[in-house]
Amino acid sequence: MVRASEQQPNTTIQMPFPNKTSAITTTPTILRVHSVESFGTHDGPGIRMVIFLQGCKLKCIYCHNPDTIAMDGGMECDIEQLVAMAVKMKPYFGKKGGVTVSGGEPLLQAKALLSFFKRLKEEGIHTNLDTNGRILNHFTKALLDDYTDLVMLDIKHMTEEGYEAVTGMRNKETTFNLAKYREVSGKAMWLRYVLIPGITDDPKLLHALGRYFKAYKTIERLEIQPYHQLGVHKWEALGWEYPLKNTRENTQEELQTAVAILKRYFKEVTLN
Repeated sequence: MVRASEQQPNTTIQMPFPNKTSAITTTPTILRVHSVESFGTHDGPGIRMVIFLQGCKLKCIYCHNPDTIAMDGGMECDIEQLVAMAVKMKPYFGKKGGVTVSGGEPLLQAKALLSFFKRLKEEGIHTNLDTNGRILNHFTKALLDDYTDLVMLDIKHMTEEGYEAVTGMRNKETTFNLAKYREVSGKAMWLRYVLIPGITDDPKLLHALGRYFKAYKTIERLEIQPYHQLGVHKWEALGWEYPLKNTRENTQEELQTAVAILKRYFKEVTLN
């Protein structure tokens, strides 16, 4: 996922973990959680409880939460414990807020998320899934079809070569396959796109993004996420070299140019 909010959370469960690549192992009633943020305002509509799950198969060069990548880290949290936290926050959610599950990559734990989102819906709580879209199995499909009110889909790059350069993995089509599946369902989706100078900000890429998704009916918003280096200290803490240490932040002119291009294709474009 793109990031945890840099705001100070009201509730945090967070620990440093080594980088391992073994599979996430949980039960249908347990989620492996990196951290929990209350009163989040950058990860979906309204005020939200944001749960960052542990584990991700990608290693994005701009990742703001590299400590969520390890597959064997995190804390095992009982689903009912997390539901109880969400219910306590429910008065603050209002009409728009709810729970967002991010990561890491939450769909690595799709089976347990089924149980969690089902319980949240039973409590009348809005559910939002922030994902890179690389997993589309029967657990993911059931989660999307039955219990996910909103999907926020991270678009990493519009070319295969660029996708591999950004994520360390190939096959960008997996993300687009999940987008197609969500579109057929007719249920709400937002897109998120990190604007990195010299890597993802080429106008040709922005037009390609717009053209690819312009016919989609379910996309309510595209969020441009300006590039920043607020997560560099986390890379250093892990003993990793940050790949973009010489990359500058976007200028206001570059951001406004990107907004202007993408507004030709999407009903709403925001800077997050």
